[in-house]
Amino acid sequence: MSLRRLPPFDLTHALQALVDVFLLLLAWALAFWLRFNLDVPQEYLDLAVISAPVCVLAHGLTLGAMRVHRQVWDFIGLPDLRQLTLGVLLGGLVTAMAVMMFRLPLFPRSVLLLHPVLALVLLGAVRAAWRTVVEHLGTGRADKQPLVVVGSLQDASGALRALKGAGAWEPVAILSPLRAEVGRALQSVRVLGTVSELRDVCEFVHAQTVLVASAPGSAERREALMLAADAGTRLLHMPRADEWLNPHPEAVRQVELEDLLGREPVALDVAGLAELFSGRTVLVTGAGGSIGSELCRQIARFGAARLVCVDVSEYSIYALEQELRQAHPRMEGVYYTANVRDFGRLRAIACEQQPTVVFHAAAYKHVPLMEEHNAIEALRTNVLGTVQAARAAAACGARRFVMISTDKAVNPTNVMGASKRLAELMVQAIAVQEPGTQFVSVRFGNVLGSSGSVVPLFTRQIARGGPVTVTHPEIVRYFMTIPEAAQLVLQAGLMGRSGQIFVLDMGEPVKIVELARMLIRLSGKSEQEVPITFTGLRPGEKLYEELLASDETSEPTPHPKLRIAKTAGPLPEVAEVLRWMEEAGPQPQVAEVRAWLGRRVPEYAPADSGRDAGAREDVADQLEPHERVVQLHQPLFQRHR
Repeated sequence: MSLRRLPPFDLTHALQALVDVFLLLLAWALAFWLRFNLDVPQEYLDLAVISAPVCVLAHGLTLGAMRVHRQVWDFIGLPDLRQLTLGVLLGGLVTAMAVMMFRLPLFPRSVLLLHPVLALVLLGAVRAAWRTVVEHLGTGRADKQPLVVVGSLQDASGALRALKGAGAWEPVAILSPLRAEVGRALQSVRVLGTVSELRDVCEFVHAQTVLVASAPGSAERREALMLAADAGTRLLHMPRADEWLNPHPEAVRQVELEDLLGREPVALDVAGLAELFSGRTVLVTGAGGSIGSELCRQIARFGAARLVCVDVSEYSIYALEQELRQAHPRMEGVYYTANVRDFGRLRAIACEQQPTVVFHAAAYKHVPLMEEHNAIEALRTNVLGTVQAARAAAACGARRFVMISTDKAVNPTNVMGASKRLAELMVQAIAVQEPGTQFVSVRFGNVLGSSGSVVPLFTRQIARGGPVTVTHPEIVRYFMTIPEAAQLVLQAGLMGRSGQIFVLDMGEPVKIVELARMLIRLSGKSEQEVPITFTGLRPGEKLYEELLASDETSEPTPHPKLRIAKTAGPLPEVAEVLRWMEEAGPQPQVAEVRAWLGRRVPEYAPADSGRDAGAREDVADQLEPHERVVQLHQPLFQRHR
């Protein structure tokens, strides 16, 4: 080893090593002292002095082999003590062997048994005392903030261990959902009550912050959120497992809506996805959007050699470039501004980059905006853009093409949903024409926090002080997180065979009014401060979304969160669809667009404008002015019947 590779001298470690040597010698002396009932004869005292270096050398070798010298006493724990125990026991064995080899006369063998016990007690005690002093000095800091932990003793145990290194917090009380645990203590922190007593306990211990240690989506989290908002306290919780992989993970973080919904982590075929993406070129359209950008992040993590990002928005593609360049400097990123409706441009990009897999996420998705004045734009982007992207993928010889669809394509009542359903049919038709590429569609519901979704809208309304506008008290939607949606899209792309439509397991539908209530509470306010008002259903909007049409069935896949929709009926003629959109002109009548969609998508049933108005009037008639502020007492998850 060269001198440059030697570790720097550490005075603290040197002093700790000297303390260990002193304690080993002290244990050796105590072993002789106890062996002879506190009165060691002179000849045995000389024997103890002669053999002491053997003891120290033997333990030095075994403790060094067990790397005990690398332990940091400030954070000593049970694994470190187990490591120390093994080192001391091995040291005692080596000492005994050395004494036997040297054949020291009249050596008392009981000393060889007493010494490891005494050495372990002394070495362990000094380490425990050191950590106790360090923690006591740390908890005495004036800038520590009192913290109440919500969760059972089992849940709170992990949180308290993690908080040992979080200098800003001092746990002062535990609130357990189990009444039997009240009065007990964990790491000197008492269980002062149940979750329902949160306000009283916070006032008693003068705490303004609550840490929820219970599992994501648990009833304790939701109850704590409601009570914390009423008590005017801040709600935190432990990071998710994947967040500990960040370079600088926080010990605690603010509770988010995703945590309350409690979506389980997606189990991915990591080996299969790594084989699909590692060292290959992948192209993503709509790469600057919410789903598209998350797809890019996930693909980059699986080791794609080159990621080709296409988006019509210059700013979105620029922001994505800056993010990926910093997060994945070794990956080659290629960034294009292009419109998916331009086949020539798409084909030129695809043929130049030669992607193995193409993910098509570019689409118009806002239902009311696409319903009236922009109906033809929905068709040209969602249908024509899909056809052009699929044809470009086939032209460059891509192995797989994956289109992002939506639950609004099922029994659609609006132009946006019908356009996405027609896009699914077009992908299936192209799959027949282009057998060299596997064409797959993936259908899922709303994504939390995506651009244009209800969560950012509610957040802005809450920031303004309300009111939060909900269209109908009974409207429900399926929700999933952006990373979960992107991961399942990747999994479906890996598993799918050409022409298949995958349906994601969206879990339980969520009442939008409950979603609004959760967001209000997460902001630290109540419904009295930020009221909720009903505005009536918008054009083309349904009370609930479906994942399968009435004439569809599904079959399972090896992945528990993916199913395959079994569709029936004739496929459209691709050339005929393209010809109509070319001949429709820049501004066809909305009625003409809807009629044409109805002929191509049999399950499309346009919402009658009069019926929509009637529905909105019914809502208004049912609610008196003072009832516009919603009083909610139903559970968050309630399956729509």
